[in-house]
Amino acid sequence: MKILVSGASGYLGGRLCHALLKQGHSVRALVRRTSDISGLPSEGALELVYGDVTDYRSLVDACFGCHVIFHTAALVEPWLPDPSRFFAVNVEGLKNVVQAAKETKTVEKIIYTSSFFALGSTDGYIADENQVHEEKYFCTQYERSKAVADKIALQAASEGLPIVPVYPGVIYGPGKLTTGNLVAKLMVILQQWKKVDLVKDIFLLERMRHSCKFLTWLLSSLEQAGLDFAFPFG
Repeated sequence: MKILVSGASGYLGGRLCHALLKQGHSVRALVRRTSDISGLPSEGALELVYGDVTDYRSLVDACFGCHVIFHTAALVEPWLPDPSRFFAVNVEGLKNVVQAAKETKTVEKIIYTSSFFALGSTDGYIADENQVHEEKYFCTQYERSKAVADKIALQAASEGLPIVPVYPGVIYGPGKLTTGNLVAKLMVILQQWKKVDLVKDIFLLERMRHSCKFLTWLLSSLEQAGLDFAFPFG
């Protein structure tokens, strides 16, 4: 099975590439030419393609011949001086993925990494994937962009596109200390830039393994398209 991973240079995308290759899949990683790809597998089994989810033609080229798209690319920041960047990447980027999948006749499934932010606040109760953001309040422009993108994904699913939105909680683990791996980054900062100890390392590794295991599980049943999933683990 040929799989495209967008956002492959990010924390989740990079770990996902490792997991998919370990399962024997053929993996194509979509990265920008300016991306830090140090977290990606170095073995020749990984195919690198250069492009950007905001560049439609490069995305279509990247999708060529692929059966599954893991769309993990996102701009994840608590704040930016230009909030339109959130919408350019998180909203318009998803629109491009949806359209590229329609144009690429081989794509059988899109697994879209949304966010628990897209579901909105819970006011104390436990939410699941059936929750809908009320869109009354947004704590950040990132949250707003993910809520808008979620509507696009659900609309595409209702129209028959085989897309599965996934709503992870905070993702963290060993590896690159990026904004997408904020918990581990904060742990290192709090320990005065010392590496996390062995016990914490094992714990964090297990959390990331759970995240990747869940995402790759979705490959096993293509009929899951149109459903969406919320999972709390990191």
